Amino acid sequence: MSSNSDQDAIVAQHLCKTVGDAGAQLAVLDDLSLRVPRGGSLAIVGPSGSGKSTLLGLLAGLDLPSSGKVLLEGIDLFSLDEDARSRLRATRLGFVFQNFQLIGHLDALHNVSLALDIAGGSASPLREARDMLARVGLGGREHRKPGVLSGGEQQRVALARAFVTRPALLLADEPTGNLDAATGERIIDLLFDLQRQQGSTLVLVTHDARLAARCDAVLELQAGRVLRRGMEHPASTFASPATEPSPS
Repeated sequence: MSSNSDQDAIVAQHLCKTVGDAGAQLAVLDDLSLRVPRGGSLAIVGPSGSGKSTLLGLLAGLDLPSSGKVLLEGIDLFSLDEDARSRLRATRLGFVFQNFQLIGHLDALHNVSLALDIAGGSASPLREARDMLARVGLGGREHRKPGVLSGGEQQRVALARAFVTRPALLLADEPTGNLDAATGERIIDLLFDLQRQQGSTLVLVTHDARLAARCDAVLELQAGRVLRRGMEHPASTFASPATEPSPS
């Protein structure tokens, strides 16, 4: 299978990220390759400082690599200028963060509808946002601001915002990190229910073993390199190294 197969949602090829000057450079990521098929899920795990969040930022096109490629649905992110990457993120990517990242002066409804406004193309953003909030169990709480919502409710708003644009790829950074175990379990169930219903591809960073175990594959990093690739289905291509296309 070639690295830009129609079956692949996201592909990274030989990603490297170094920081510092010529006299003292640190390799945050060192020659990392992966691929995740459309509709699949990948957990990225590893100790603090192993490069997990850096990798997530590169897969989103939020940061530039020192070398290497990221292909989103066959599109080379780093062949695009920043404006084009921003448009791609608005229309094809969803994000969920540990700290929710909601806009405090907006109510739940407008936090979610804002994602549709930015992406464009929705004739009824408020109706779609209201419907999505109902799907995450917040029907009737649309006009509450984040400050009066519990942590679990805020993360439900964040999930609604992430999924309302029907993203091809959802990136999550420690989505249960600020939640107690019981609330985190409910958020995990909701996250995977929405991912399955929409057919989105999911890549997440987590320290939560329960969350990682729900993914199709696990990529373990240490000091910027792949320490282990774990697969539930040995014959699958989940999290397999991305390779260059074979010469024809």
